[in-house]
Amino acid sequence: MSEDFIWQGEAATQAFAHYLASYLKAGDIICLAGDLGAGKTTFTRYLAEGLGITGNIKSPTFTIIREYQTGRLPLYHMDAYRLEETGAEGMGLEEYLEGDGLTVIEWPQFIEEELSTNYLWLRINKGQDDERIVHFEGFGPRGKQLARIIEEEYG
Repeated sequence: MSEDFIWQGEAATQAFAHYLASYLKAGDIICLAGDLGAGKTTFTRYLAEGLGITGNIKSPTFTIIREYQTGRLPLYHMDAYRLEETGAEGMGLEEYLEGDGLTVIEWPQFIEEELSTNYLWLRINKGQDDERIVHFEGFGPRGKQLARIIEEEYG
């Protein structure tokens, strides 16, 4: 299942992230692709808010992984951009990908070979003004289930 929809403004991003957060559970993986400045970290901030995580959600560009433990689920926020050339081998990412929380990965295309078979892929593209065009696709049983949930509300 693969679909597109449009977010009109940041409030739409927030509403979608909160909606999705209500369906997420331990072990889920959300992959966020898109150009620099497309809104991947903003989306993650609102997703964290939807999970009840308080505090400042920052891009993990230089740390690769940031962990947040204060919400309904632990959130493991990854940025794989700096792994484009070196890869993720030996970094212990499987601890997070198979862990007890939600894993959100920005720039997932750089570690695709490390991903499990179950994940939701969101590609966020800039549209006109503050519009975002979002393409989503589910992989594996759980990813497809999440894609169906999104399609029912936003498709």
